[in-house]
Amino acid sequence: MASTNVVWQNATITREQREQRNGHRAVTLWFTGLSGSGKSTLSNAVEARLFELGCNTFVFDGDNIRHGLCKDLGFSDTDRTENIRRIGEVAKLANQSGVIALTAFISPFRADRDLVRNTMPEGDFIEVYVKCALEKCEERDVKGLYKKARAGLIPAFTGISSPYEEPTHAELTVDTGETDIHTCVEQIVNYLLAKQVISKA
Repeated sequence: MASTNVVWQNATITREQREQRNGHRAVTLWFTGLSGSGKSTLSNAVEARLFELGCNTFVFDGDNIRHGLCKDLGFSDTDRTENIRRIGEVAKLANQSGVIALTAFISPFRADRDLVRNTMPEGDFIEVYVKCALEKCEERDVKGLYKKARAGLIPAFTGISSPYEEPTHAELTVDTGETDIHTCVEQIVNYLLAKQVISKA
């Protein structure tokens, strides 16, 4: 049942005031890609770089979110959509607090990613497609998930028995299968500089 009789409460300290004090804009870097593509590794590396530059950041990782906020959700299409909707709302709150949110989720469906994009102000949602060939992701397979999926032990596994819809208008595409992590990080940082999200590197 949807909530009723609720009214949005505006904070005394505005987002703009927080951004001014932080010295950078608050945006959401939405890392999307196959399992094993390097989303978590890359988002954490980007956060470390931004932290060095004095930015206020936080990484929202798919596995971590499912330990708490989304522990009631499975992996059906409906549950995946709700999982992405919830993290989109959390990322928006993080932006309101002046934080650069970095989210590392497979988020396989284009419509779900676009839904989050469309709930945010223009320029807040920066989609980062972490591109990596399926074969390379399977080679890495640090969690052993692809092997289980190939054996039929994990139903509806993205890339094997459930589709991954590549972004069609991502702000950034980084190829972690062909490019080293340092170069990928600098590609993202340079984009943030060009868009004046941050002002120093």
